[in-house]
Amino acid sequence: MIEPFTVPFMGRALAEIALLALICGPVGVLVFARKLSFVSDALTHTVFPGVVVGFLAGGVDGIFLGALVAGLLTAVVLTVLTRGGGITDDASTAVLLTAMFSIGVILVSRRSSYTSDLTSFLFGRLLTVTAQQIAETAALAAVILGLLAVGARAMLFRAFDPAAATAAGYRVFRLDLWLNVIVALVVVAAVRAVGTILVVALLIVPVAAARLVSHRPVVMALLGSGLVLLAGYAGLLISWHASVNYGIALTSASTVVLVLVVAYLALLPIARRRPA
Repeated sequence: MIEPFTVPFMGRALAEIALLALICGPVGVLVFARKLSFVSDALTHTVFPGVVVGFLAGGVDGIFLGALVAGLLTAVVLTVLTRGGGITDDASTAVLLTAMFSIGVILVSRRSSYTSDLTSFLFGRLLTVTAQQIAETAALAAVILGLLAVGARAMLFRAFDPAAATAAGYRVFRLDLWLNVIVALVVVAAVRAVGTILVVALLIVPVAAARLVSHRPVVMALLGSGLVLLAGYAGLLISWHASVNYGIALTSASTVVLVLVVAYLALLPIARRRPA
């Protein structure tokens, strides 16, 4: 149960998951409260061209900066597009998602190693996380937790009663931009480990599972973070034993997400037994 994590690459992978657990729980609560699952999915895809450009410019070390620039840029653009214009939020988000993701695919398709690079960008390489990447994730986690500490109460207020938040003097546009930037930073923190496709699972599935147990935001955040950590441990352990003992190649990041989905399904009976 513990021995596999004495291997350096397994220990680093678990450390990366632990850092992501710290931020995915509380950020996921805000995303869930605002019903922004589709917007979060869009952010994970719009970061993709930045990941590709960063990789083409600076190799693996350039992915972080490329993802950061693309994430912050799309957070701003997405907030402006969804600010009560003539086009619906879903439509504008879908347009941005498909456009940016297509640009990323076009860029990566120009490389001879198209298939392997695309797989890596989309699904990540959790077992190749380096000490430098862990340090960068830790720095981003500290920034994200700081932004949450300052703005979480106002963002929850805006989520449950936007009219009252406006009347109380809060700038709704700024709160929306604040949250989109936070989600973008979570995507940047997780993209190299779990890829652009699976980041949204770490944000949505654990909190959705926690919501089956409690309606309180603080409890949901703690349970969500705990589920990410437990799923990370179990998923890595399952993929290790499947590969070493049975010769079955399981992608670590995908296995972690599947464990989260199983946990959600296991908690469904609790919600059904709860009084309305």
